[in-house]
Amino acid sequence: MTLPWQNVKIPFGFLVIATLLFTACGTSTSTLPMAPLDQMPSEVQKAPVSVQEAYRFAVANPEVLSQVPCYCGCGAVGHTSNYDCYVKDVQPSGEIEFDSHALGCSICVDITQDVMRLSREGKTLDDIQAFIDRVYSQYGPPTPLKP
Repeated sequence: MTLPWQNVKIPFGFLVIATLLFTACGTSTSTLPMAPLDQMPSEVQKAPVSVQEAYRFAVANPEVLSQVPCYCGCGAVGHTSNYDCYVKDVQPSGEIEFDSHALGCSICVDITQDVMRLSREGKTLDDIQAFIDRVYSQYGPPTPLKP
């Protein structure tokens, strides 16, 4: 016996387009505050998209990333949070001195990408911190967050 829905054929092109639309909706950064790419250093502008997004998110969301530890070992160079992997200093004028550390550190970028994803999902900062601690503590000690 053949059920009526077993003979339904969906064009492959339709499936590809539908998949792209649904996938794109799940990875959009449009709901997160992001600094403009043209305000990033040229090295960041030439970096992979995930690195660009991480820098843009860090600049636009210091209050979030400064409360998230990093586990790549960068505490040994004075970093106190994941934010420090991207931003070295902010002058009173608002001028940003970028840190190039995250350009070559996938752990830093992965942590930030997870923070972005969890933020889009509506997770609280406590939930985000707990997730980051649970997932990344295997890589080393956390940076010492400022009180």
